[in-house]
Amino acid sequence: MQPSSNLTPTPSTTSSVHERTSIPATASEKKDETAIPIDDGASERTRADPQFADNGQNSLIIDWEGPDDPQNPKNWTFKHKWAATTVVSAFTFTSPLASSMCAPASSKMAEEFGVHSIVVTEMMTSTFVLAYAVGPLFLGPLSEIFGRSRVLQLANLWFLAWNLGCGFAQNTGEIIAFRFLAGLGGSAPLAVGGGVLGDLWSPEQRGKAMAIYSLAPLLGPVIGPMAGAWIAQKTTWRWIFWSITIADAAVQALGLVYLQETFAPTLLARKADRIRKAMDQEKANMTRIRTVYDSDDRHWQNIMKKALLRPFSLFIREPIIQLLGLYMAFVYGLLYLFLTTIPTIFQDVYHQKLGISGLHYLAFGFGLVLGAQINMRFLDYIYKRLKDKNGGVGRPEFRLPTMLPGTILMPVGLFIAGWAARPSVHWIVVDIGMAFVGAGVILNFQGVQTYVVDAFTLHAASALAAVAFLRSLCGFGFPLFAPSMYNALGFGKGDTILACVAIVIGCPSPILFWKYGERIRRASMHATA
Repeated sequence: MQPSSNLTPTPSTTSSVHERTSIPATASEKKDETAIPIDDGASERTRADPQFADNGQNSLIIDWEGPDDPQNPKNWTFKHKWAATTVVSAFTFTSPLASSMCAPASSKMAEEFGVHSIVVTEMMTSTFVLAYAVGPLFLGPLSEIFGRSRVLQLANLWFLAWNLGCGFAQNTGEIIAFRFLAGLGGSAPLAVGGGVLGDLWSPEQRGKAMAIYSLAPLLGPVIGPMAGAWIAQKTTWRWIFWSITIADAAVQALGLVYLQETFAPTLLARKADRIRKAMDQEKANMTRIRTVYDSDDRHWQNIMKKALLRPFSLFIREPIIQLLGLYMAFVYGLLYLFLTTIPTIFQDVYHQKLGISGLHYLAFGFGLVLGAQINMRFLDYIYKRLKDKNGGVGRPEFRLPTMLPGTILMPVGLFIAGWAARPSVHWIVVDIGMAFVGAGVILNFQGVQTYVVDAFTLHAASALAAVAFLRSLCGFGFPLFAPSMYNALGFGKGDTILACVAIVIGCPSPILFWKYGERIRRASMHATA
């Protein structure tokens, strides 16, 4: 079932294939055999496991050919790694672009479909984000069964088909249903992308790649409404969906060429299949060929059951996932609340046209890009410095220091943007506040994403899916209550409430994670760091 790969089977000479018979182990050897393979650095290692005891059969245990095996994705060339990282980031940019690109045209869609409810109008935009809460719970673990690349590409084709269908929707029910179905496929890069980067990069190199990858899902929703506003003003809203489909088809083509499989268990399983086929039939019948990740209960039914339940298990049983999920839920909800209210501020308060009001998304985007660029340069530098001071031992908590400025910039930006949104104050002040919020959002987002990948490397996709669950629910829900809140309180008081929540939740979070994060992770069943 596995597609062919460029890995070359070398069963007779490779140092990563160990042949052994069922010889009784000493007490010390039995103790060592309980070790579990951990994907925590530049190479994977073989561990003998008592589950591999055979009834007179030999076993070949398949692993990488040493720490420098070029077939190990962590040992790929920088050019090869960055090609995969860029494609994954492009996937991760396109889907969130679609999540908000139709926001400026929501009033035109409501008018055409005869919708008079503000909540239903907002749902035509935010239902896409609701699917982000559901899709990763299944797509993340599926990537740990069938491989990252296959799940990413097939999910993107699903997204492409339903997004195209949105452009042909004839009523409210169709547009909401098609948006939700498109969002399911579009959620794959958000769940699987972090796992790809965990497969490719060692912790000391991962920060820069994660900074670029984490920028994509935040920059997409910023550029989307800006482009959507001009499309809606110059032509029909349906071209918003058709233009996204064209762009996504181009990204899909790049993915077919440059995105190869990166998940170690899948690559080693393919290697085992080739060795099995290359063996003499009689010897193959007498030999049990396994990868270092396999066990006796590794049947597809058990794998499917464990993998699909893993995100739910992480969300229910892992306090670190719950805490990070709650914090990111607020940050992500704040992002989408801001994105859906920007046209209202500049059209109602400053009386600007739809296309011009959409240009103010650039201020938010400027904050995101500037924050990401600065963080990119410090994320790995700080990690390496703290690792050296810790005796050469890295910890996921070493990703937290860059979150501190973000927890301050967010409430400051909210205060500025909220109280400056009045005709007597120039609109540039509102833009400055929005840029502060954008920088705060990206610093927090990148810190949390990288922390999760470092802490749950092998199961990063499932861990990110669990964190994304609450985050996406808030991204769906916040825009629904935003119009009512601002109508009742105004922009000044409304943003002040959000700023106070950001101070109470945000400012202590990095400090608390720094102090108690390692203790919480030690009690984890899934954390690998």
